[in-house]
Amino acid sequence: MTYELLEPQSLEEACSLLAKHKEEAKLLAGGQSLVPLLKGRYILPDYVINLKNLQELEYIREDGNCIRIGAMTVHRDLEKSPLIMDKLPVLAEAEKWLAQVQIRNWGTVGGAISHADPAGDLAPSLIALGAKVIAASTRGERTIPLDEFFVNIFTTVLEPDEILKEIEVPLPPPNSGIAYRKETVLAGDYPIVSVAAAIFLDEKREIIKDAQIVLGAAGMTPVIAKEAVKAIVGQKANSELAEKAGELEAKRRTRRQTCWDL
Repeated sequence: MTYELLEPQSLEEACSLLAKHKEEAKLLAGGQSLVPLLKGRYILPDYVINLKNLQELEYIREDGNCIRIGAMTVHRDLEKSPLIMDKLPVLAEAEKWLAQVQIRNWGTVGGAISHADPAGDLAPSLIALGAKVIAASTRGERTIPLDEFFVNIFTTVLEPDEILKEIEVPLPPPNSGIAYRKETVLAGDYPIVSVAAAIFLDEKREIIKDAQIVLGAAGMTPVIAKEAVKAIVGQKANSELAEKAGELEAKRRTRRQTCWDL
């Protein structure tokens, strides 16, 4: 297998190269997902566009009521960022579950999201937070809600000439909380299942005004537990209600699995 390695020095140049080659090219960010596919000859591109020189996409910064994360930011930087630990600690916590430190030192946030592995660690928390992604191309930019980004396993709504540029994460409002939990056999493994849950309380911190529950490794894309959310919104917050929501979704997933088995 041979391919031509292209090394753009700017996002604009990378978009031009991708617009030219489209399906004939693959983007190389951290390489933790792409390189094994190339070695195994599961994909045979004519061109590989290396984004490693795009330092303009390596950043984590606060911008008004949101945090912006450049797509080429590596997982380890997100995990150790003082800004993330202060404003969005669930993302730092989720990163600790992601593979091993060596992988987090190389793998990029944008690469992981674009890879669209339904067992990925970041997507459930980002969806629960209401994140959006910005895609760039020679035609301009467009903003996509992350809960509309994933189409199928390893498939997103990105067009062949688009590059994921940035992740925009709104800051949680007062009286809210979010947590991420992952069940594995060994630390750093793919999850048996994972879940991110966000709860938004009223001013008295008694009633659940809104919520979001997102499952990982439970389908071809991250799964939003709509029935469980519906069951708890408007109710008084307590541990029994949380258990009820979990049981409701577990029963629903069991029913769906039984149908698939048949």
